[in-house]
Parts: sequence; C-alpha cells; structure tokens
Amino acid sequence: MTTEPLLLAILSNRLDCIVREMTNTLLRAGRSAVLNTARDFSCSIITSDNELLASAEGLPVHVIGTEFLARAMTDLHEDFREGDAYLHNDPYLGNTHAADHAILVPVFFEGEHMFTACAKAHQADCGNALPTTYMPAARDVYEEGALIFPCVLIQRDFRDVADIIRMCRRRIRVPDQWYGDYLATLGAARIAERRLKELCAEYGRDAVRAFIRDWFDYSERRMIDAIGRLPGGRITGEARHDPYPNLPEGVPLKVTVTIDSTEGRIDLDLRDNPDNYPGGLNESRACATNNVMTGVFNSIDPEVPHNAGSFRRISVQLREGCIAGIPKFPHSCSMATTNIADRLVTLTQAAFARLGEGFGLAEGALGMGISYAVISGEDQRYGDEAYVNQVFLASTGGPGGPEADGWPTYYLPVAASLMYHDSTEVDEQKYPLLVWEKRLIPDSEGAGRHRGALGSRVVYGCRNRPMMAAYTFDGHENPARGVRGGLTGTGSDGWKIDRDGNRVDLPMAGTQVIVPGERLVSHTGGGGGYGDPFERDPERVAHDVSEGWVSVARARDVYGVVLTPSPAGKGLYLVDPEATRQQRARPRA
Repeated sequence: MTTEPLLLAILSNRLDCIVREMTNTLLRAGRSAVLNTARDFSCSIITSDNELLASAEGLPVHVIGTEFLARAMTDLHEDFREGDAYLHNDPYLGNTHAADHAILVPVFFEGEHMFTACAKAHQADCGNALPTTYMPAARDVYEEGALIFPCVLIQRDFRDVADIIRMCRRRIRVPDQWYGDYLATLGAARIAERRLKELCAEYGRDAVRAFIRDWFDYSERRMIDAIGRLPGGRITGEARHDPYPNLPEGVPLKVTVTIDSTEGRIDLDLRDNPDNYPGGLNESRACATNNVMTGVFNSIDPEVPHNAGSFRRISVQLREGCIAGIPKFPHSCSMATTNIADRLVTLTQAAFARLGEGFGLAEGALGMGISYAVISGEDQRYGDEAYVNQVFLASTGGPGGPEADGWPTYYLPVAASLMYHDSTEVDEQKYPLLVWEKRLIPDSEGAGRHRGALGSRVVYGCRNRPMMAAYTFDGHENPARGVRGGLTGTGSDGWKIDRDGNRVDLPMAGTQVIVPGERLVSHTGGGGGYGDPFERDPERVAHDVSEGWVSVARARDVYGVVLTPSPAGKGLYLVDPEATRQQRARPRA
C-alpha cells in the first residue's frame, strides 16, 4: 500500500462527505414527497473502471449494482465527454426497476475520465399504464407501460436535450413535479462533479488513483478478516412469498450460502428458484444481486467498507429467466425493489443465524402494505390539479438481532432503515390526504431474547375528491419468522371502511378508489424475534409493558415474566422476581 494510512482515512471520508452533500442537495431540492420526505433516493461515486467507490448512506437496493449503470454509459457511448449527463432506468441494462431514474455524470480531470457520479431517485410517476410506480399484475413491460431510457443522453455541454425532456413531460402525469425532481437529481450529480474535481486538484491525479487502488485493497482485507471469523460451510435459506396475482400458491424462494472461511469468500446461489412469470414480481439482475449481498452485510462486521473492494469476496450465482435472477425480456420487473427483494434479504440474513449464536438476524419488515400506497387523483384546493405520490406512513416491524430489538422505523429490508418516515403534516399539506390514526399495534412483535419491532396501524382517506390508492403487501399468510428460538411476528392485513362503517376486505395487491367518507386501514406485520423469549431480560419486558407495547398477559405467557403495578402508578409495572422464576421454571407448551 503506497497511500499513508492517515491519508487513506482522510480521502475515504472526503468521498463520503461528497456523497452526503449530494444527498442533502437532492433531499432539499426534490419536489415530490417521495424524495423530500421519505428520502427514497441514493447517491454514489463510481470509478472510471466502473466500480462502486463511495455511497455513504445510500439504500443498498440502489447503490449495490450501480457499477452496472456506469458500465452501460461507457459501453454504449464511445463519445461521452465533460458536460454530459445520462438518464438510465432500464432494468434489463443494469437498473433496478423502471421507477428509479438514475442520472449519470462522467467526471473528468485534466481531460481524463476519473469518476462517474450517480444520483438515483424513485419517481412519483414514471409513465406506467396506471398512476403508480408498481404494476404487480403487468404481464410484460408493454402492459407495464413505463417510459424506458436505456442510458440516454439527457445533457450535452451542460444543456438539456430538449427531446428527452419533452418525452417525459408528455407522458408523466405530474410533469412539473417530475421536472423539479429531475433538476434536483441532476444537481446532486453536478455537485459531485464539482467536488471531485476539487479533490483531484488538491491531491493530484496520481495520488487519487493510488488511493482508489489502496482503498479497495484495504476493504478487501477487511472483508477477508470478517469472513474468516465465520464458521465455514454451506447453509440454505428458504422462504415463501404470499399468494399473488397469477401465483395462487405463492413463490418458494431459496438461497444457498457457501462460506469459505479459510479463503475468505462467500458464494450466494440463487439459481434454484422458479422461472419468470407473467407479472411484476420478477427481479432485475441488479436487485437479485444486491438483495442477497445486503443479507450478507447485515450479518457480518458492520465496519467493513461497502465498496467494490469488499465486493470482490462475494460471488452471486444467477440464472437467466429466473424470478430471482436475470429477467428474460419482456417480463416485467416493476416490483423488483420490493416483495421478492425483501424476502431475499431476510432469508439470507436468517440463514446466517443458523451458523450459531450471535450470527444473522430474524426476518422482518416484509412487503409494503396500504400505508405505502401510491396515491393519485385531483386536488380541489389547487384547481383540481392532478397529483401522484407514494406515501410512507408507517413501517413494518424490523427484525430482532443478536444484540438489539427490531426497529419500528425499519421500513423495508432493501432500504436497511435508511429511508425516512413521512411527516403526516407535510403529506396533508402537499396532497388532499387525511390521516386519522397512526399507532403501533400491541402484542404484534415476534417475541425473543431480542424481540422484533411491532407492526403499525394506519387509517387514512381523502379530503374532497375520489382518491386512487395503488398498493401491494406481503406477509399476511407467511409473516416474518423468528430465529434461534425467536417467535414469528403477526401478519399484515388491509381493508377499507365504507361510508356505512362496514369493513371491506381487499386483495393482496391492486388499486382501490375511495371517496370522501371512506377510509383505508393498513396493518403492517411485526418483525421476527431472535432467541428464546424466556431469556429476555425481565426488566426489558417490564419496560415494554409500561410503554403499552406488550400486554401483561403476554409478558407472563410468552416471556415468562410476572409483573405487578408500580406504586407510582401512571401505568408502570415492576417485575416480581420470585413469581417470574417460578413461571420460567414451568414446562412450556
């Protein structure tokens, strides 16, 4: 290694700071709530050799695989140059799914291509046949209907290519909102371009090149060390996605993990999974790859850098024409970033839990649910102006782990808790939406030594005009399972309350038009637990009961903890040590 260790640390953090500045730019400048409230976007820096260099707090589903995007730019455009920007959302050419618009900017220093800056943002609308970025029932890309841009030039000499802008403004239902989000995404990439040029000018091209080489080598050594601390061998993770349109039996899923501790390598094999089917659940190559890799990174030393250096030690085996592999055109990948994707993350991390105590995580945060719906309609407050946006009103319960309880704000496994919870007030100001109820559901957690997070209940509806909600969920019939003796969380559910107060059950995926006076109810599932619930610290159980998250009866029957009301009142509870010892000594069903 030729780069001094101190300089290595300085430059790696400088790159992360650049990515964070990109992120802040997009967060503050984006127009849609899916960007400036939920933060469903990611930024990254890729080398001129098309290897992921820095991603800071990028969502794993967005940033692992961005090298595929950069490679499309260098392969398809021999004349790319300074001042260019490219729009890429083609899932058959390295992108995740059509709703993720990626802006790629090649960064030059002294005439040499040094980096590619990438800002990828989930769109409020992408031109689908329905006003939603998720099309679960689409039999192919034609029925899906999204505008597809296979890494096309959108700026030359720092000026927009007007033809592409006109295409988007014509087909996307909220053209002004889209254009504002486009400018924010482009601005984030241009910020990186400016800062990377400054970095090269400060340290010199040769020093930066040496740093990249040494940083990747250092990251690879860290990964070798992390894998070397795992038990070697082969483990298999299996799960089943709930029944779905055109899939009445659900989808069986499987990953085979081979750990070579001596050589410091992990192989992830997804080839033994069902074929593509006529629907939107098919994974793209980028998603299938990053899903199982995310499960690995969730299960090893968290200090290992996430870049192409550490990635050298992980191989992913995919099969063409596989629902969890490389899609065969024209099968739809509209749902590639959710559902099957979430299952692949969780079954991989749950497989690692089989290695022994202290490894892996439980399952959790499966599917999205009606609280994640894409809402659309016309807003009377603004002259019946059309609106489209995905809301993130409540999370699904996160998984319990070997050292901590599940997080109630985990959101989706593919996002690794890096997305934000929507502000109810902002959503109600920006869109004709009313939220009546948001709360955690008591006793919905998967019990364990470290319990899963609770599921959430959300009730919402429209203000003055009919509103369409396009939604999908999973985990109703196959909820998040615990590991190492941990229990399964409660399942997800969703229904409508009509004007007469009657419950109307809804299918697992689809669209629902509601009118003023009607409400949608979303119940997201709880996360699975990690370890035996009888090994949970009784004081933690007392805290959960005092907070209203767990009932007194569940504390006794599931955790073996007997509680008495605190003399201080206020709904607080204290542990009865002797009664708890006797309760935990009894045989369990």
